[in-house]
Amino acid sequence: MHACAVCRTDLHLLDGEVDVPDPPRVLGHQIVAEVLEGAGELQVGQRVGVPWLGWVDGTCVYCRSGRENLCPNARFTGRDRDGGFAELTVADARFCFPIPEGFADLAAAPLLCAGLIGYRTLRLAGDRERVGAGQGRLGIYGFGAAAHIVCQVARWLGWRFFAFTRGGDEETQAFARQLGAEWAGGSEELPPEELDAALIFAPVGPLVPPALRALAPDGVVVCGGIHMSDIPSFPYELLYHEHQLRSVANLTRQDGLDLLDLAPRVPVHTEVTRYPLEETGQALADLRAGRFRGAAVVVP
Repeated sequence: MHACAVCRTDLHLLDGEVDVPDPPRVLGHQIVAEVLEGAGELQVGQRVGVPWLGWVDGTCVYCRSGRENLCPNARFTGRDRDGGFAELTVADARFCFPIPEGFADLAAAPLLCAGLIGYRTLRLAGDRERVGAGQGRLGIYGFGAAAHIVCQVARWLGWRFFAFTRGGDEETQAFARQLGAEWAGGSEELPPEELDAALIFAPVGPLVPPALRALAPDGVVVCGGIHMSDIPSFPYELLYHEHQLRSVANLTRQDGLDLLDLAPRVPVHTEVTRYPLEETGQALADLRAGRFRGAAVVVP
């Protein structure tokens, strides 16, 4: 193990909001590591990333149709198999990605989930036809690890973005503006323009109605978390005008290959706070309390 970034899903697992079938389990699923025993195409000494998706059956209707993220028998790193908050770990070679040259271990670790889930969420927000039509107005709700990566990719693809944070969180709003946000404000506020798409990374169901309210006709809201608190009821008028509401489930290996190919070209810069392995608990507590910006990374 070289580094493992901390994810809000680790908190959901720790708190029992996402089930761990066979505890105890070593958490951590944004892994950068060196191969000590090669398998498949991996070579000893190679630097690889290990993501949340750790194994699929390869035979179900979802796997056979390019939707392995929906495999009913999938196994996940840090949930069904031990993860990266450790000195050593074991991974399926087929689910390991070569890390691009030029990305240090700490910088690369957040790409393995915050980056990948953020990228898949952006993909589900619509294709580049919106951008080419002079639209591409993107709202990002919850400006943490995933948001600070995906906003860089979105801008590179031609989206304009607007950031939504907890009310009064001026520090995070300033961070978003540094990364190119045209506007930053509280999550209950309306942006200065209607949005063509909104990405919700905060696991807060009550954000869905205000995100729908901010959409232009034919807009889409994409919920990017594995767990979210209950979505309150809302009037049908918020869904009218062909608005869409959808979620992201996990990732595919192709998502990983595509993002890691794209990241050096953007180039994506991750902001990280380093924690030694013995302070993993503190990293999780600081994530819960929002004490850092960007991502936290645990280093053995």
